[in-house]
Amino acid sequence: MIDLRLLREDPDRVRASQRARGEDVDLVDALLAADERRRSSGSRFDELRAEQKRLGRLIPRAEGDERAALLARAGELAAGVKAADAERDEADATAQELLLRLGNPVHPDVPVGGEDDYVVRETHGTIRDFDAEGFPALDHLELGTRLGAIDVERGAKVSGSRFYYLTGVGALLELALVNAAIARAVAAGFTPMLTPALVKPRAMEGTGFLGQAADDVYHLEKDDAYLVGTSEVPLAAYHMDEILPAERLPLRYAGFSPCFRREAGSYGKDTRGIFRVHQFDKVEMFCFVAPEEAEAEHERLLGWEKEWLTALELPFRVIDVASGDLGASATRKYDCEAWIPTQGKYRELTSASNCTEFQARRLRVRMREGKTTRPLATLNGTLCAVPRTIVALLENHQLAGGAVRVPEVLRPYLGGREVLEPGDHGSDPAAGATGS
Repeated sequence: MIDLRLLREDPDRVRASQRARGEDVDLVDALLAADERRRSSGSRFDELRAEQKRLGRLIPRAEGDERAALLARAGELAAGVKAADAERDEADATAQELLLRLGNPVHPDVPVGGEDDYVVRETHGTIRDFDAEGFPALDHLELGTRLGAIDVERGAKVSGSRFYYLTGVGALLELALVNAAIARAVAAGFTPMLTPALVKPRAMEGTGFLGQAADDVYHLEKDDAYLVGTSEVPLAAYHMDEILPAERLPLRYAGFSPCFRREAGSYGKDTRGIFRVHQFDKVEMFCFVAPEEAEAEHERLLGWEKEWLTALELPFRVIDVASGDLGASATRKYDCEAWIPTQGKYRELTSASNCTEFQARRLRVRMREGKTTRPLATLNGTLCAVPRTIVALLENHQLAGGAVRVPEVLRPYLGGREVLEPGDHGSDPAAGATGS
């Protein structure tokens, strides 16, 4: 949530942010009104309570008519205190509910608009010309099938659409990616973490995923628990309700977890293969820093992502995501998009988001400097979303005949393999199998 002082002191900035996000601007005025009611009823409560205490000291010493008058006034005050207390609680509940609906104020340099209004910040690598190389590019599913690496038919049979199996070298490729990504994160100073896949409502709400993104979240009603769509959620909540010494910052964690997304609103999009799926594994970077360090940390996160994609020898670009596509928590977000040859366009592989104090305020994570405490800043960045990275690797590094070259960074984690060949190690774990 945002700092209410910002709302009071600069409501126009918050209105402009809501407008840029394409969200309800009237929410700002409703929140201002609720905040004013909360503060005025709180002041009224304090005044009445002070008078009540003063009378409590006078009544024992009073006699006769004076005592009777004081007792009558005490009765009025008791009713007034009770009413003011109830009004304060109601106004506070309303203000908190409205505050949770308000997105993080957008950074002034973020491009305004929707999904297609991003700004390209930089481009890296060379796009291959398969026509010049003399063979047509195959898509990742055709390559994965030839390699015995991807099985979407049995995934759909067992779990439904947008589920899949990684088999043989496909499973080995995931493990190689995860181990290589974690190794790079550890070398950069991150603490590796294996995180819970189920979280309580407060953790999900605190990270901002129960607002506009609620339809994309799996909820287990019987247990009132949520399946995480990213390890950002349990990593952000790891220090919930804690005060961290300033000298311990920055704290950097690299979480590996399964991720679950309903993909609400994606009907008809990316239905072939494993680019857009309901369950996948991901390595996520998460940082707790002093607020004044947040923008510099954002650039560092982006730098680690760029180094990783460069090591994978993928052509990619970096975009500054537009205001309407940020999500509630981020004040600014950079996406790294890899070139997908058979689609003829760049597609998102990683993102890096600066959430400033927004999540920390909701989760009550603070930092101590001397005798004072204040909210800190949180940031998150994808290092490796496995299925999409496999899509980009297979398509960009394919060779004639369906083989795939292995980038040098992954070879130590694949037993020294330089090329993945059709027929390599379990190319079809169920060869010859037939249905009943």
